[in-house]
Amino acid sequence: MIRARSMIAVARAAAVATVLLFTLATQAQQWTPVGPDGGDVRSLALDPRNPDRILLGTSAGQLYVSNDGGANWGRFARLGDRDHHVLDNIVFNPAQPGTIYVAAWSIEHHSGALFRSTDDGKTWQSVPAMQGKSIRALAVAASSPMVLVAGALDGVFRSRDGGLNWERISPEGHAEIKNIESIAIDPRDPEVIYAGTWHLPWKTTDGGHNWQSIKKGVIDDSDVFSIIIDPRAPSVVYASACSGIYKSESAGAQFRKMQGIPSSARRTRVLAQDPSDSNIVYAGTTEGLWRTSDAGHTWKRLTGPNVIVNDVMLDARRPERILVATDRSGLLISQDRGQSFLASNRGFAHRQVTALLVDRQDRNVLYAGVINDKEYGGVFMSRDAGASWAQVNDGLAGRDIFSLRQSHQGALIAGTNRGIFILHDGHARWSPLNRVVREIPRQQAKAKRSAKTRPLPPSVVTSELTVRVADLEVLSSKWLAATANGLFTSTDNGRTWRGGPVLGHREFVNAHATDKMMAAITPRSLVTSSDGGATWREAKLPSFVTPLFHVATGPDSVLWLSSRGGAFRSEDGGNTWEHVMAGLAPNDVTSLVYDQEGKRLLATSASGCFESRDGGRSWRRTGNSPWRMRAITLGGARLFATTDFDGVVMHADQLAETPTRTASATGGGTQ
Repeated sequence: MIRARSMIAVARAAAVATVLLFTLATQAQQWTPVGPDGGDVRSLALDPRNPDRILLGTSAGQLYVSNDGGANWGRFARLGDRDHHVLDNIVFNPAQPGTIYVAAWSIEHHSGALFRSTDDGKTWQSVPAMQGKSIRALAVAASSPMVLVAGALDGVFRSRDGGLNWERISPEGHAEIKNIESIAIDPRDPEVIYAGTWHLPWKTTDGGHNWQSIKKGVIDDSDVFSIIIDPRAPSVVYASACSGIYKSESAGAQFRKMQGIPSSARRTRVLAQDPSDSNIVYAGTTEGLWRTSDAGHTWKRLTGPNVIVNDVMLDARRPERILVATDRSGLLISQDRGQSFLASNRGFAHRQVTALLVDRQDRNVLYAGVINDKEYGGVFMSRDAGASWAQVNDGLAGRDIFSLRQSHQGALIAGTNRGIFILHDGHARWSPLNRVVREIPRQQAKAKRSAKTRPLPPSVVTSELTVRVADLEVLSSKWLAATANGLFTSTDNGRTWRGGPVLGHREFVNAHATDKMMAAITPRSLVTSSDGGATWREAKLPSFVTPLFHVATGPDSVLWLSSRGGAFRSEDGGNTWEHVMAGLAPNDVTSLVYDQEGKRLLATSASGCFESRDGGRSWRRTGNSPWRMRAITLGGARLFATTDFDGVVMHADQLAETPTRTASATGGGTQ
């Protein structure tokens, strides 16, 4: 069973000053996003002036836009100074054309922000009065659209002037009216406000001067995720909680628990009422989308139980049309009131791609490995340089992918969070390659033996390699695996492995091998071997270098390291190091590769991709990129880069003149 993302408890952090961020839709981009499509969708909002225009929010501060009802998507804006804002609430102001609000909370800190645009999303400002607040709920009053109410971890706040100024309307420091997860405003009276907390619901009928607990009928200790009010009969209120779905026909004075949804689906994150029929209510749960057609008496599940629903949006013009925001599987759309659903993620990619491979025979064929996507992840394959993708994960059983390589015979090899797997050319299912062989000297018999007696051959003990395999290198004669339990080598194409901790180090995160040298790193150490892994030596590292990300070699076995402290070069096997900074980011260099054919170095960082043609003495940026890049991969006439949360991006490689150029790169990480 897939479980919903746990509520993240985080410590309070200092507020960030007003943030004016770029809009991707209007920015000239030399790097192009290419997928794989799909991933986590946190929120959806329909433009009331143009219902074919939809905004989509992610858990990394990214807004997407569709202008054709969700068929196609494009990056719209990034909100926040880093990729840590969860965008759970997007609100259009129907009385102010072009005014949009986005509430954010931070995954990393006990903070957040309210972003506001008055020019239809071209520019965004963080509202100063709400800066630093972890905002989990946001609503606009239907009867008075200049009134907005926000729910944050430290209480309930209201604006009467369209979001310019805000006031606290919940008692400061109240023991219960805090950790607000849901807000609903009476459609006829903006003074009547419902607030769902991490512990039961509350209500005010006078704009916050007085609050009443409305927990009668609700199981104690219920997180109230969603509250909706019937616009035709405001005394009818629905509330969803971790303990189930509740309905009140007395404006919250008394609730009763709805029946018909199994207890296993009790974590209902969102409720939505059909705009044309009040008896129809949709419940988005951690085990699929449910619907009642009789005001809650009976319920029917419309999707599979493995679908985690974060938001539901209904189109008033076409009530049969349902848009569902999910974890991992992106956006699902039904055109027949939920009888069937299709994914609609063209142009939307919110995936953590940690491995990328360009097929050595056909540079238009790409393989991408992702993490944190369970059965919706694994390995994706594209035959058209990223224009379309298909899953190739049968046999991987939901494993995270950290490395992808190709054998000289054409087979794919994957390093996962639980071992190594291979997909032979022409096969449809991955198979494990995890047999570890260890030889133990066998004891001699107790009986006296002559001096000429040969020692008994060692006994062979086998076990399974089931730990995280962070990186793989595949040479013609030997394979190397960097794992959480040391370094392992294979001389029989992965059928058996030998190895373990090296020089006392276990947690290896990256490896690189050539015919002359092997190099591998843990976050704080580098070991090298010049005899195929038979013996290893540990390099000397400056203390400010770590943690390490990637290791690579250049001409004459020059060693390169990318790290939190920047990029470093050693020409003497790792005894002394030079900090390379001319034109390159001074820190957080996420990867380094050497392009042997192009005689250049390529590096990635949070600020983009960089190239050096003079051995790292000077660097220049390769194209403009708004994405935080993880690693670079050469692919004929194109460069491909993996990003933190936005999948794979592509750039036309100016060095290559024809798309058939054979890429040759050495370096750790994705290749």
